[in-house]
Parts: sequence; structure tokens; C-alpha cells
Amino acid sequence: MVAPLSAWPWENLGIFKYLLIGPLAGKVVHSWVYEGTIKDLWCLHILLICVLRGVVHQIWSSYCNMLFLTRNRRIVQQGVDFKQIDTEWDWDNFIILQALLASMACLIFPSLDGLPLWNTKGFITLLVLHVAVSEPLYYSAHRFLHESYLFTHYHSLHHSSPVPHPFTAGHATFLEHLILCVVIGIPMVGSILMGYGSIAMIYGYVSMFDFLRCLGHSNVEVVPHEIFNKLPLLRYLLYTPTYHSLHHTEMGTNFCLFMPLFDAVGNTLNRNSWQLHEKISSDSAKNGRVPNFVFLAHGVDITSSMHVPFVFRSFSSIPFSTRVFLLPQWPLAFVVMLVMWAWSKTFLLTFYNLRGYLHQTWVVPRFGFQYFLPFAKEGINKRIEEAILRADRIGVKVISLAALNKNEALNGGGTLFVEKHPELKVRVVHGNTLTAAVILNDIPKDVEEVFLTGATSKLGRAIALYLCRRRVRVLMLTLSTERFQKIQREAPVDCQHYLVQVTKYQAAQNCKTWIVGKWITPREQSWAPSGTHFHQFVVPPILAFRRDCTYGDLAAMRLPDDVEGLGSCEYTMERGVVHACHAGGVVHQLEGWTHHEVGAIDVDRIDLVWEAAMKHGLRPVSSA
Repeated sequence: MVAPLSAWPWENLGIFKYLLIGPLAGKVVHSWVYEGTIKDLWCLHILLICVLRGVVHQIWSSYCNMLFLTRNRRIVQQGVDFKQIDTEWDWDNFIILQALLASMACLIFPSLDGLPLWNTKGFITLLVLHVAVSEPLYYSAHRFLHESYLFTHYHSLHHSSPVPHPFTAGHATFLEHLILCVVIGIPMVGSILMGYGSIAMIYGYVSMFDFLRCLGHSNVEVVPHEIFNKLPLLRYLLYTPTYHSLHHTEMGTNFCLFMPLFDAVGNTLNRNSWQLHEKISSDSAKNGRVPNFVFLAHGVDITSSMHVPFVFRSFSSIPFSTRVFLLPQWPLAFVVMLVMWAWSKTFLLTFYNLRGYLHQTWVVPRFGFQYFLPFAKEGINKRIEEAILRADRIGVKVISLAALNKNEALNGGGTLFVEKHPELKVRVVHGNTLTAAVILNDIPKDVEEVFLTGATSKLGRAIALYLCRRRVRVLMLTLSTERFQKIQREAPVDCQHYLVQVTKYQAAQNCKTWIVGKWITPREQSWAPSGTHFHQFVVPPILAFRRDCTYGDLAAMRLPDDVEGLGSCEYTMERGVVHACHAGGVVHQLEGWTHHEVGAIDVDRIDLVWEAAMKHGLRPVSSA
């Protein structure tokens, strides 16, 4: 049985919960449109405060997820995984609750609508009431919530988040937030009843209250330890992220709201608080843990660039698709793209842990269209080269190149860097061997004929040579007889006749297995017979135009079940799924292979790489 007041009254409403404050917006719009003025200003103020509170939490969330700024300041080193993100999805319930309670107060006491803009005495009264009433009240209530029954049925929800995050501050039961309403309400109500209330006081106190709550749950130590060395008493007046993180790991200590003074008085102050804070603050200037594997990605387009944890954590935890709420932010994203083009360097985006190894994703600050600008080629290669050399310098074992970062026309699939720097210790990997393996293992064993576009590309060549060895007839679409014959000569003599050059899509009108390595239009798809299955390794994926045909996904693999700290999706991939070239780098690192995987795909290694992937628990998406 669910404990009383442990569930939120609107937890089943989903996104429609925001309609609960809809009447406030309706009242503001109605009076503005039909009466020419906003009569009940309190409605507008409540809405603005709701937005302000959401912005405060979002800014903190964005900052905490900017790993290129915060990676050396993180307190708990593990990442926030999908489970925690889902659990904290409705972190903003408390904003709705407090908006409803504020609305009731304004309706019961109409005089609240006449508060002055500023009153200095109100701020003084507010501070006194906060220190004298709210702080000890919260401390006592918090300790009480750690008693057996209350913790099990209420407060354990808040502590179920293994990694503190600004959204964790709002992740609690209905009862706990009712208590918090009293804590935050007493200083404001008290000041108003004494006649010292003001609009600025309410905005300021609520904003600072949320700011400090987010600070404590940020998991990023931003308070320099030197300030406490110079002002020792300050450590009892303001907590730090390290201080509060200790409460989440050693739950019998550090109960205070914002002021450790009350833990000192209550004899619950963790004696490691100051030493740990100084250590983490001091170590922020040092290099952190070296990753074992790096996936070097790049931007795809302007819209998808917002599908990252430091923009919207929740949105980045689901596969990317264009959403309406992204469109108003497109101009800002475009400006950011220009700034990145001019000044940005390769940066750390995400990380996860796999069997004790640290895997990171670094991003080259370039977008898809830039890779096809002739004048941008040199600059892109320079950024990729800098990333490889940096990885080599710090001790990374394997760096895998994503999509266009290994473009044949750009750098020969990574060959350029390996030949230029033969002394590299880091292994450079394009991951295409596993990509080919995923595509080939998705083709039914009884297939006798396939139609292949992009046939003379790196992947197309490997697929054609592999299939002809299996005695599968491959219709290779290419206008270049020279390139076709070069590939054909690589095949065993007794298999060469299985490779057939075709120059038109009409040649495949009786073939039901198409392998698409070059983007094809709906018109070109129309030549496929009914029942055709389109396998593909083209980016972006082709349009699913034919209803009488089926379409495969891009080559991808699901990471092993024991992956830890993974909380963002890789572009359009499902949760826990990565592109095959990413997975290829993972396998390379787990196997401890010491060779570079660049240039042409070694067809003889396709089965070897596939078996290694299976051994380590990676699974193709089709069978996951």
C-alpha cells in the first residue's frame, strides 16, 4: 500500500500537468486582450516566478553537464544513467505545487496584490526569519525524515538518485515538498505580515533558495577552498556541493538546509567535510582520469546539435527527432555554430564506464555540411589531428573516428594521421570492419543475389568481396569500370564472376535484397520489386517511401548490459545503442588490439571482429 501523501496528485497527467496553472495564464491573457490592462498582477508574477525557477534549474543542469568545464570538479565520478533520468523526469512538480499554493494565498488575501516593488526592511526581516526559523525547522524535519518509517516510505525516493544533480533537488515526495513549502514560506509570509514585504523580496528569496538548492545538488565543486581558509567562519554559514554530497553517501550526517552551523550544533557535521572539499577544490587544477577509449564524433546539423545533455538532459536521453520546441531556439543554435566554427576546439561531451574502463565521446566542433566545403577540409583535419595527438599525449589506448571524420576524401579513412605520425601509441580506428560485419550478418544466409549501391566505397568494396566469397551474386552499381575491375581483381579467381557491374537501377528490378551505400531517391527506389528489404549504410538514412518494402536501420550495436553511467542517446539511436563504428572502437579497446584500423577494410578480419563483439556482449540491434 502506498504511504499517505507519498504520491503526487497529478502524477498520471504526464505533460498535461502544466494545465493546472493554465487558469493563471488564461486570466492574464484575458485581462490584457479584453480589458487593455492586467488587473490581477499576482497571476503574472506567479507565472514569471515559475519560469524563473525553471530557468535557474536548467542553467545549473546545463552547467553541470558541460563536462569540458566541470570534469575535474565532479565529486561523484560516475555518470547519470537513464534510470536516474527517468526517475527524476518530473522534478518540477514542486514548482506547480508552490504556484497553486501561492495562488490560493493571493485569492484569500487580496492585499498581497498591492505589495511595493522594494522594501529594504523586508530583506532584513527575511534573513532573520530564514536563519532563526527556516534553517532549524528544515534541519529538524530532515533528521526526522531519516527515521526508519519515514525514510523507507518517503525520503528514500530522494536518496535513490546515485549521482546528485540539480534536478535531484526537486525529486522528492508530495509530503516532503509540502514541508518545504512551509520552510520557504515562513520568511516571506512573516515579512509580509510585519508590513515589510515587497515584490523584489519574493523574487529574490525564491531565486536564491532554488539557486542554493541546485548548488548543493550540482555534484560540481564550484566553491574555492581558499575562501574558507581566509574566512573560517563562512564554512558554517554556507554549505558546498561537497558538503551536501557527503549527506548522500553518509546519510547520518550533514542534514542542514544551507548552513552547516546547525549540523555543528546538532553534532551531525561530517568531520571529513572540510578536508574533502579542499581536496576536490585543489585537484580541479589537475588532469582527471585518462579515458581508455575515445569516440571522436562531430555535429550532424543545427537542429540535432541541441540533442546534447548540456542543452536538455531529458531530451538527450531519448533518440533524436525534430521537435517543435527546438525551432524557436534554432537561430541561437546557428549563432553558436558560427562561434564554434571560429573559436572552438574539440571538447568532451559524454562518458560512460564499461568493465572498469572509461569511455568518452569527444566532439569536433564541425557540422555535416562543413565537411563538404572545399576550403574547410584543412581546418577539419587539423582539429581531428589535434584530438588524436592529445589522446596520444594523455595516454588514451584507442580513438575511433565517427562518420565524416574518417571520410575517404578527407583523410583516407584515418590513414593520413597514421602515416604522418608513425610513432603514435594511441590506436586510430575507423570501426568500419564491424560496420561491415553488422550489415553482412543482417543479410539472410540463403540470399543468392544482392543489389549494392555505393559499391566502390570503402564499405561497399568490403561487402562485395565478402559476399562473393559466399557465392552470392553482387550487382554493383557503378559507372566506373576501372574501379569495379580493381575490386573484382581482389576477389579469389573462382569467385570473381559473382561480381557484376551494373550502371542502372533497372538492373535490380528482380532483386529483393538491396544494400544501399549511397542515398537514393524515391524514384530510384521504385525500381525495387515488392517485398524488397533495404539494408543501408548511408547517412542520412534513405526515406522509407515504399509501403510494400521494408527498411533496415543504420548499422548499430547495443552496448553490453553492464555499461554504467550511460544517460544520453547517440543521435537517432535507441538507448544503449551506438553506431557500429563506435562499437568497433569499443571492441578494439576491449580486445587490446595494438594495430591501427585505418584505410581499406581487411575482409579477412570481418568475421574475427564480429566474433569478438559477440564475445564481449555487444549485440546487433535487430536481435537485441
